[in-house]
Amino acid sequence: MMTKINRKFTFTIGILLALILCTFFLSLYFGSFSISPLEIIRTIFGQGTRQQEIALFTMRLPRVILAIFVGASLATAGAILQGITKNDLADPGILGISSGASLAVVLFIYFMDGGTYYRMSVSTIYTMPIAAFVGAAISALLIYLLAWKDGLNTNRLLLIGIGINAAFNAIIIIFQLRFSTQDFNRILVWTSGSLWGTSWNYVFAVAPLLFIFLCLTIYKARYLDILNLGESLPTGLGVNVEKERVLLLIFVVVLAGLATAVAGTIGFLGLIAPHIARKLVGPKHKLLLPTAILIGIFILMAGDTVARNVLNAVELPVGIIISMIGVPYFIYLMLAE
Repeated sequence: MMTKINRKFTFTIGILLALILCTFFLSLYFGSFSISPLEIIRTIFGQGTRQQEIALFTMRLPRVILAIFVGASLATAGAILQGITKNDLADPGILGISSGASLAVVLFIYFMDGGTYYRMSVSTIYTMPIAAFVGAAISALLIYLLAWKDGLNTNRLLLIGIGINAAFNAIIIIFQLRFSTQDFNRILVWTSGSLWGTSWNYVFAVAPLLFIFLCLTIYKARYLDILNLGESLPTGLGVNVEKERVLLLIFVVVLAGLATAVAGTIGFLGLIAPHIARKLVGPKHKLLLPTAILIGIFILMAGDTVARNVLNAVELPVGIIISMIGVPYFIYLMLAE
């Protein structure tokens, strides 16, 4: 039985890696300036034209790498939330954690750069992930405290999270109106979920920390399995349930906060990816987390490629593409409850 599960897991991972590799090259290929697969390889090895090098290394490659880290982070954050709350509808975007991070970033940009979003300084790029973390942490703490009533009530947590999400989004709109018209439009696109960070500075600002916390989450996977056993059994096994739950919630705050800092609010990805992974490899988090990470990467990379190229005149926010998949799936899960 175990061999059969491992074989299925290996096959699933292999298929996902192949899909990600294909999507990776398609992301580098498609755009206003087309580069053929052969030209991509030649440019990578330093034999491309100056225009090809700028399009590939300055514009597209940083964006694709951000999509990899953001997709992995949001999928992992969603899997953790669903594990610690035992609620299949939990997601950083739905619960308001991402909107808390978005609000903090909007406030940070407004007060640090005088409301000039387009001309953010390099120092702002490197410090705004801290603001995003603080915003996500405040949101998570507020939701956690309000949802606590003789224990963590998961239905109460979901409803309060939806309410907090709506409140934070309303405050974001108020501050958006204080930006210039050009910056208002840019902020609107970003808060809708957009991989606008086409600079290596954005990658360097968040990628190292995201990588560390992704690894820590996979290391802690066994605790998610233990927490799903209930309250009394983990305590009998010597596990401090509340301590592990809070620690994992901190991981969610870091992953969702930093991802939001560079990609805005991308809802439903943290909902979809763990669900698909659970159907493919089962509920054991040692297998579920790596699978959910790869699914999150594939969905976001594919969605961003579509968002950049579906309309010739304008680039759609990738959050809209993800929501077109996520909203029907969310309704299906609500009806199935």
